[in-house]
Amino acid sequence: MYLQQAIQLGMSAYGFSSHAPLPYNLPWPMKEVDSERYVAEIAQLKEKYARQVEVSRGLEVDFIPGVMGPSWVKDRFLLDYTIGSVHFVDFLPDGQPWEIDGRHQVFLRGLKEIFANNIEAAIQRYYALIRQMVQDDPPDIVGHLDKIKIQSEGGKLFDEHSNWYQEEISKTLDVIATAGLIVEVNTRGMYQRLTTEPYPSYWVLQQMRDRAIPIMLNSDAHHPREIISCFEEVVQKLRATGYEQVRVLYRGKWQNVALT
Repeated sequence: MYLQQAIQLGMSAYGFSSHAPLPYNLPWPMKEVDSERYVAEIAQLKEKYARQVEVSRGLEVDFIPGVMGPSWVKDRFLLDYTIGSVHFVDFLPDGQPWEIDGRHQVFLRGLKEIFANNIEAAIQRYYALIRQMVQDDPPDIVGHLDKIKIQSEGGKLFDEHSNWYQEEISKTLDVIATAGLIVEVNTRGMYQRLTTEPYPSYWVLQQMRDRAIPIMLNSDAHHPREIISCFEEVVQKLRATGYEQVRVLYRGKWQNVALT
């Protein structure tokens, strides 16, 4: 269904990037038992639709120090690309990983039990993990860079424009720029009514543009109808920040294409 929709939309390339399996009992990542079928099905689709669209096999991979990261998963599944993301920041007292972009009650629990309600320390740790991923186990794409902002309670819990927060963003972008990685511009928060801006926010994208950090555009679709959700609005904003190109994986390599 996804690939048929991509073809109908006139796409020349389309990449699949389900959530890689995790060693935790969670509802959203791919199950380990399904991983071989995932690899095989995408190989079949590549062959079946080769004349209509170029298909790439990817996974969104969590970076969890000492547990897993993008490079190991890429080699294991023979992936064309990885999206590296941080969904977890350390562990709750019961040993479960603290999920920072799930239910707000879970976020508040971890904030209290791990960081003694110090939101600044929690967010500094989040961005430190992203920097560690970029330096120690770099993916092809850095996923939803500032997704933790969905927990800000409309700016009440923390303010994106506070000096300490902007310092974390600046340090993280410097590391990404040095590594030469692509950053995902993710629209899912917008069409899910969780945010009014993509991940990352437009002010962050402006700083990325100033550092010449390349971007790719992704809806993080969980249904075929969402494949290009909010793209038109976001493309206009990206062009206003000075971005004129996006990266696309095409003919086996990442290429710059016009942002139109």
